[in-house]
Parts: sequence; C-alpha cells; structure tokens
Amino acid sequence: MQVISDSESLAAFTARHEDAPYLLIDTEFLREQTYYPKLCLIQIAGPEEAVIIDALAKGLDLEHLRPLLADQKIIKVFHAGRQDLEIFLKLFGFVPTPLFDTQIAAMVCGFGEQVAFDTLVKRITGAHLDKVSRFTDWARRPLSRRQLDYALADVVHLRPVYQELAGSLQQRGRENWVEDEMQALTQPSLYVVEPERAWERIKVRSRDPRFLGRLKALAAWREGEAQERDLPRQRLLKDEQLQEIAAHNPSDAESLAHARGFSRQAAEGKFGQRILAVLAEAEPLDSEQMPKRPDRPTVVNAGPRGDLLRVLLRLASERHSVAPRLIASNSEIDRLAAGERDGLNSLTSWRAAVFGHDAVALLEGRLALASSEREVQILEQGDGNAWQVRASED
Repeated sequence: MQVISDSESLAAFTARHEDAPYLLIDTEFLREQTYYPKLCLIQIAGPEEAVIIDALAKGLDLEHLRPLLADQKIIKVFHAGRQDLEIFLKLFGFVPTPLFDTQIAAMVCGFGEQVAFDTLVKRITGAHLDKVSRFTDWARRPLSRRQLDYALADVVHLRPVYQELAGSLQQRGRENWVEDEMQALTQPSLYVVEPERAWERIKVRSRDPRFLGRLKALAAWREGEAQERDLPRQRLLKDEQLQEIAAHNPSDAESLAHARGFSRQAAEGKFGQRILAVLAEAEPLDSEQMPKRPDRPTVVNAGPRGDLLRVLLRLASERHSVAPRLIASNSEIDRLAAGERDGLNSLTSWRAAVFGHDAVALLEGRLALASSEREVQILEQGDGNAWQVRASED
C-alpha cells in the first residue's frame, strides 16, 4: 500500500497516469463541525495502481492532482459521488469531467434504487467489504493499517464494478441513458448555495410576501455567516428558528429573546443585534420572487389515475430492468395524472420510449391494464378497436 504524503510522490503518480483511460476516485472527509467538508484522504486508482493521498500531510501540494482531474480524455469514476465532487469543486474550482457514477449506472442496469456500494460490490464481485472503520475520525493521525485498508478498498473494488457496469451499458446500448444524470452532477450550481437563494431550501407553506421577505433576508444572512465562519448553518440558527423569527418579526432584543432557543444574552449581543438589523432592512417579496406554484388542472379521479400510472411505471421498470425513480419521480407521476405534459423528464428521451408514451396513452384511454391470474398485462387496441394483450418484448 502506498500512502502519498509529499508533493514529489504525488507529481510522480500524476505523471504515471496521464494516459490512463479512467481513474477511480473516493474521499474521506469530516463535516460535522464545518460548513465545508474537511478533506482528509483521497483514494485514487488507475487500471492497475491504487494509492491513498494524505490530504492533511504538511507541505503536500494537491495542485499536482489538478492535471489528471482536468484531463477530458480520462473518465473519473465515483460511486454516489456528489459529496466528493463538491470537495473537488471547492479545491480546484471545477467539477471533474467526464464523469461516471456507478450508483446511477447501477440504477440503469437493474440493481435497484440508490444501491449501496458494499451491496453492489457483493452482487458483482462476490466480495464482502469490511465496514468496521466506517465511522473513523479521518483527521486523526496516525491512521491504522486497518483504517487505511478500509479506505483503499473502496477504489480497489470500484474497478471491477465500473468495468462490469460500463460493459453492461455498452452491451445494452444504454450509455446515453445515464448522460442526462451525469450532466446534472457536473453543474457547479448543484454544490454552491448562493446566500440570496438559501431561503428556497426551507420548506414553508405561507404565501405572505412580508413573511417570505424576512425569511429570505434571514436565510441569506445565515448562509453568508456560515460560509464565512465555516460553520454548519443549523448551528447558527435552525430552520425552525428562522421561520419563527420571520413570522413574529421582533423589533427589539426583549422580543427576540422569546424566540425558540434564544437566550436574553444572545438577543442582546452582537448576534441578536445583527438579526434585528437584518429584519429591519428586509423587504416583502415582489410577485416575481414569490415561490412558483403553478395552478394545476382539476382532474376527476386524479388519485386512481396516479395509482394506474404507478402500476404502469412498475411494469416498465421490471420490463427494462431500470430503477423506477430514474424513469419518473413521484411528483412527475402526480403531475401526469393531473394533466400536465410540459417540462416532464418522463416524456422525453429514452424515458418516453420506456414509459412516457404509454403513460399518456393510458391516461387518454388508448391503453389499458388488466390483471390475469399471474400478472398485470398491458392491453392496446388492435384492428377494429378490439383490445389485445401487448406482445412480450423478450
């Protein structure tokens, strides 16, 4: 096992892999006490070699890794890599591409919804991963051999998983099925929270523009503070506290001190005074800023229509061995049942061929579902408008 802790060794590793067709990447980090993830280890492997990079090693310059991550000829392979990608965006200013996420690929290849890595490894290779070190304090040094073995195993076993899934996608002609999902993961906006838009992540029911204006101002202030101080946003103020303060709109320290979880000392201090100042400067949301809740047509029997669509989705999922969530989300099913057609992913690209066209036909009465003794069958109109069982695609 090689643990890289100096810049010279990292530069040498980079040079050895500048022509690699792919790199398998994982990270170990801590985030409980910080806003941004604290990178501790980078595990990285090529077709043959696998190493651990000690990101906390004194004097190690991670910039030597930049050329590999920026090289468009090298596929970067992760499993459920969203948090790893956030780390590299913060570290280098870009999301490594081209990207291959084995969790998404597994959903397209019939391994179910958001399959865990150890489950995927077991099903593909038969190996059992040792998860005893899962809750290691990765910032502590030295790390034991067992902890390092645990960390490195993720990229060592990722290699055969990637090879199997990539081969399966190619064999089935489904490479383009995962392209949209991979493209979504490469968008920097997915990982960066702009303070002015932080309020949109808070679930609220009120449509009062004055309340929402105060909530937006408070959430923007909290997000900026959390980023500047590198503290979890919920440690500064929980979402429930923000909503309560925005609803009651305290104008002085005494009334602010009545807010949930707020002490008089905090209300009278700099923290409380800043909150009062933010509230004083807040303005109601205008009509363009209000949360968009498009009116949806009222549909008779919308509930049963949604149930029928979910049965059809399950049939499509089983027939094509694709996770249902990747074809259509629950919200899309409800929108389809309510008569919507615009802006639905399930009606575009491969999803339309697998499910979307049939979903519309079912809602329009051109397709039907029937139960036999053993299964649910799809019926479609044939000659003379007579209903007949759809022929099997096998």
